Amino acid sequence: MFLRDLSMLNFKNYSEASLSFCPGINCFTGYNGSGKTNLLDAIYYLSFCKSFTNSIDSQNILHDKDFFVIQGNYKRNGMDEEIYCAMKKNQRKVFKRNKKEYSRLADHVGLYPLVLVSPSDSSLILGGSDERRKFTDGVISQYDKEYLSNLIAYNKALQQRNALLKSFAEKNYFDNASLEIWDEQLIKYGEIIYLARERLFNDFLPIFQENYNFLTNGNEKVYIQYDSKLNDSGMADLLSAALQKDRILQYSTAGIHKDDLLFFIDDMPVKKFASQGQQKSFLIALKLAQYEFTRKEKGYEPILAFDDIFDKLDKLRVNQLMKLVSGDKFGQIFVTDTSKERLKEIFSNIKADSVLYEIENGKVSNIS
Repeated sequence: MFLRDLSMLNFKNYSEASLSFCPGINCFTGYNGSGKTNLLDAIYYLSFCKSFTNSIDSQNILHDKDFFVIQGNYKRNGMDEEIYCAMKKNQRKVFKRNKKEYSRLADHVGLYPLVLVSPSDSSLILGGSDERRKFTDGVISQYDKEYLSNLIAYNKALQQRNALLKSFAEKNYFDNASLEIWDEQLIKYGEIIYLARERLFNDFLPIFQENYNFLTNGNEKVYIQYDSKLNDSGMADLLSAALQKDRILQYSTAGIHKDDLLFFIDDMPVKKFASQGQQKSFLIALKLAQYEFTRKEKGYEPILAFDDIFDKLDKLRVNQLMKLVSGDKFGQIFVTDTSKERLKEIFSNIKADSVLYEIENGKVSNIS
């Protein structure tokens, strides 16, 4: 699968732009603020129906305009396919595949898988557990359609249960039968979600370790632990044991919405003891494992995008990374960097097809 061309109208700092891409490596250079990340964000929109930098769709419209349009043409499994996204102020977002509008955006996620590596990934290490759950859910949702539906159902039941707990406290009243209705929903969907997450990391860990060893020449031992209370107890038992605490705090304190990932290098927590270079290598290996896992599950290559990631990597790790992603396991790649010379040097030693674009104030030119 690859993106053949992209057009944008009134999207972020692009008033109008049309680009054609090669199936190999597409590089974009330009100063900070020129629009490199915005271009990747448009491609991200076509895969996930949303921005990775701003979740409020209307705020992605070019200043003083009323709408934006993003359109992309893909080659997928030998077929030409068109994706169309439009957003107008004070109206709902329109998303179409081959001119047919989706009734549920969730039905689109996973059809055009994409893995993004960006500076914001540092939140996976430095941020809270919700960031790591979001990563986990994003990986699974790209190959398991039922997972996303189950997750949505779980979160709805969780909201209802929390609202009921708060209502009980306000009215100084408790009705266990009413709570059990939502407990049953949390048990049903929570255990399905747990099994999907457990299966992911059983299969994911060796791929991640192999990628990290390649990037660092095997100098360090890395490990990811899936931290869940369901490792030791069923969902029903967790809810029962936490009931009194839940009533006091007025929200649900136990369940898969409390799961986390623990990251280690040489048995030491990455968050506390890893250098910036080690953290960057850890994150890149994590995303490359996501890519390879998704490729195996989908049966075709996702798109891979690197957004300004070279600054915190030494030359050895940059060369190892590019050597890896230019191999047969990887398909179309998008890369942004502020240094034109660095991009030219990196890709001069790679045999894969590559194209270099320069971006200035929302204008794109091919300088290959």
